[in-house]
Amino acid sequence: MSPGAVVLVSAAVAALLALGVPALLRRLPEPVDDPPVSRYADLAGPAVLLPLAVSLSAAVAALLAWQVEPSRLMVFLVPLVPLLVLLAYVDWRVQRLPKQPILAATAAGLLAVGLEWLWVREVGAVIGAVVGLVLARSAFWLLWRLVPHAMGFGDVRLAALAGLVLGRLGWDELAVGLWSGLAIFGLWGIGRALARRSREAMREPLAYGPFMILGMLLGVLAVSL
Repeated sequence: MSPGAVVLVSAAVAALLALGVPALLRRLPEPVDDPPVSRYADLAGPAVLLPLAVSLSAAVAALLAWQVEPSRLMVFLVPLVPLLVLLAYVDWRVQRLPKQPILAATAAGLLAVGLEWLWVREVGAVIGAVVGLVLARSAFWLLWRLVPHAMGFGDVRLAALAGLVLGRLGWDELAVGLWSGLAIFGLWGIGRALARRSREAMREPLAYGPFMILGMLLGVLAVSL
């Protein structure tokens, strides 16, 4: 398959899967400790969500397929894109990351890596994915314990998924992806505080999930360029 065909197929698959984003949001178990305004079903209502999810998923999947070598483009990488769009959207709106899709995606990623090893017997890929998962989750677990108000435990779960994906692609991707997300998050928080001319803005809740997801993308693209 030619590189252009890979890009088009990746974009089409991601766009088709993104059509299910509103329905998936409605099916997520509702958090019991949040006010009604934070219900996932309510987040699925805006008409802009569907075209936003489809267009953004297609664009990101095409960009990844264009930059990442087909042999390194994991089977679950393109289907993962619409899910990451959903997670970023939810976290930005309500500062909460639903655990069910994250855990399911992590399990699917481990299964995909295991099947890849059975197919090509590439031990390095398995080691990179597993070590990336453990390192990322451990680091963000420490941050969660030491600075409990800076992030939620959903960010720890998402870090495990990010570490799995980036670690499978390479150590450079893992390092750049994790640290760039933290750096952009810090700059955004400082910029928001300066714009509001208030130190209190630094203490207001700020979703970290979208920045971690952006860091994942930058980690892949920056190393691949």
